[in-house]
Amino acid sequence: MPKFDVVRSTEIDASANEVFSKLNDLSQWTVWSPWLIMEEGVSVTVSDNKKHHSWEGKRVGSGEMHISAEEKNQSIDLDLTFLKPWKSKSKVRFELEEKGGKTEVKWYMQGNLPFFMFWMKKMMITFISMDYDRGLRLLKDFVEDGEVHSKLNFIGNETSAEIHYIGIKRLCHFDDMGQRMREDMPALFAYVKDNELEARGPAFTQYLKWNFNARQVLYISGIPVKETPSGDLGEFISGIIPQTQVYTLEHVGPYPHLGNAWSTLYSMQRGNELNVNKKIHPFETYRNSPTEVGENDLITRIHFPVNGYALSK
Repeated sequence: MPKFDVVRSTEIDASANEVFSKLNDLSQWTVWSPWLIMEEGVSVTVSDNKKHHSWEGKRVGSGEMHISAEEKNQSIDLDLTFLKPWKSKSKVRFELEEKGGKTEVKWYMQGNLPFFMFWMKKMMITFISMDYDRGLRLLKDFVEDGEVHSKLNFIGNETSAEIHYIGIKRLCHFDDMGQRMREDMPALFAYVKDNELEARGPAFTQYLKWNFNARQVLYISGIPVKETPSGDLGEFISGIIPQTQVYTLEHVGPYPHLGNAWSTLYSMQRGNELNVNKKIHPFETYRNSPTEVGENDLITRIHFPVNGYALSK
C-alpha cells in the first residue's frame, strides 16, 4: 500500500505543560479539530480516561484514535484508524519543545492509502499538510486564548447578482497570498477612487485554479463597480461574474482561518451535497475589513455557484 509521511509545526505562546494538557485529553480535541469544525452534529465519543476518541459524520467519515504512549510535556503517540470513507491506519505523533516560555509543536503522521489510490499519494500529502496547518492554527488559538477564532455559519442557497468589476489577476504560492492581497486591495480601491468609478458591493476574490501539488493558486481580486471603464487599464482588468445561484458559507474570524470554510465546501462538493456549476468559479466576498473591525470579527462569505438548489441546508 502506498505509504506517506507528513510533518507540520507551529510555535505557541505557552508552556509545554499547557500545550500537552490540551493534546493528551482527547475530549478537548472537539474544540480545535480541523475536521470536526467542518460539520455540525458529528457524533463524538470519548472514553472516561480521555485517551480514546471515536467519531462518525457525513463529511468527516468515521474512525477512532487512542493514545498509545506519552511522555509528559514532551511527546504523545496516537494510533489512528479510519473506517469511512475507506479503511486505513496511521501513526500520529506530537513532539513539544519549550523555548523561552514558548513551545514548538511538531505534528507527524505516517499512513498509507488503499493500493488503488496510489496516484493520489502526492495530493494526499498536500491535503493532510493543509489540514494540519489549519489544525495547528486552531490549536494555537485554543491554547493561547482559550477559544478558537473561527466560526462557520451555513447560510445556504442564495442568488448572487451579476457583478461587473475592476480587478487584478495573480498567480502565486499559497504562502504569498495574504501579502499580495494586502498590497492589491488598496491599489484597487485607489484606482476606483482616482477614476471616479462607483463601487457596487463588497470586494471579492475569485479563485480560478488551484495547483495543490505546487501549492499555487490563480485568482482575481476585484471591486464591483457600476460601469467598467474602456481603454487600457494598465495592470488592472475588467470582467463580469454572471448572476447565478450559489451556496454560501460565512466565516467569522481572521483570514488565515478561511481554509476551514473552503475545506468544508470542497468536502461538501466531493460528497455530492452541492451540485456545483463548474462554468463559474467560486468566490469569496469581504463583508467588512481590517480597517473597520478586529481580525477576530472579520466576516467573509464563500460562494459556490450551483446548478439549481444545493442539496445541503
